[in-house]
Order: sequence, then structure tokens, then C-alpha cells
Amino acid sequence: MEALDLDQPKTSRHLAQLRRCGILIDERRGKWVFYKLNPDLPQWASDVIVNAAEHNADYISAALQKLVASQSSSISCC
Repeated sequence: MEALDLDQPKTSRHLAQLRRCGILIDERRGKWVFYKLNPDLPQWASDVIVNAAEHNADYISAALQKLVASQSSSISCC
């Protein structure tokens, strides 16, 4: 959530909506919930997601860099 500059409640609401729409599926492991794209999405929906990712590569790259940096700092602090 830090990587996207979103708070936890907003992120949870967005993920829940995507799950209700059938775009994501979730798997609970203890207190954690892991999400992934629904493999049964129609091809057109998968194409839209791929196209959106390709056209937002800079945003995704910046978010991934923030994620890596936040993981590195949380590991080194303990």
C-alpha cells in the first residue's frame, strides 16, 4: 500500500470490489490474504489488463521501486 500511496482501508475496499467483480481471486493464509488475477477471465478482459499495464509501465516501475525500498528498510531495521 505504501508503494501506491494508498491507505490500508482504501486498498482493501478496492481489492474487495475487484474480487466481487470476478477480476481477482483470493487465498487466505493465516492472517494474510493473497490476491491474483482470475485465470478464468475472458480473453478480452485479460487483454485490457495487459494493455493498461503496458501503457502505465512508468507508474508500475515506480511503485515496484518503492515496494523494494520499503521491504529493504523493514528488513534492515529488525
